[in-house]
Amino acid sequence: MFRNYSRLELCILGLGILLWATPIHAQESSGKTRRAEVLVDQGVFLVSYNEVLEQPNWVSYTVRNIVKKADRKGIRFRTDPRVHTSDAADYYNNPWDRGHLAPAGSFTDSYSNLYATFSYLNIALQKDQLNRGAWAQLENQVRQWAKIYGPIEVRIELLFAPDATVLPTGATIPSTFVKRLYFSDGSTKCFEFLNEDPSSDWEAYQIGCGP
Repeated sequence: MFRNYSRLELCILGLGILLWATPIHAQESSGKTRRAEVLVDQGVFLVSYNEVLEQPNWVSYTVRNIVKKADRKGIRFRTDPRVHTSDAADYYNNPWDRGHLAPAGSFTDSYSNLYATFSYLNIALQKDQLNRGAWAQLENQVRQWAKIYGPIEVRIELLFAPDATVLPTGATIPSTFVKRLYFSDGSTKCFEFLNEDPSSDWEAYQIGCGP
């Protein structure tokens, strides 16, 4: 593992890889109740997935100083038979990218680590110019910080507006992404991005982390 889990996460992880589900509100799909939270440990990241929204609730992972040994060429996004996720249809012919939450570029130290990030469990409907602009800039900056300061724990939370758009294919579009960085010296940095085309570079999206 590349991160330190909280006590609660460790207790839950003891129950297995596909760990726990609580329907906050649920829908029926082919006779099966969709779950509002399913915790899944994918090794390089831990995800709370919402089958109702077909999007993650949050993802946590660790960015380390690594040496690149693997390339993403030929790796395709894949669904997970254990969890009802979004799929290719949700990203077809629209302005929403398959936005990595645990970024592929932070796990190129082995093919297996890189491959793990290409699960729809780790993918969100993210505005194309955000994904390729300020969001990608910050991902690269975090990798640079990891080279200087050591491993950085990251948690990304997805927020959904009460009137969030549900695509005809079923997935719900997040309204906001909050990225929290935890450095080994105890310091933190937090960023908030509306799910829209960015108007500035990544620095403009830094916010206070609160108490």
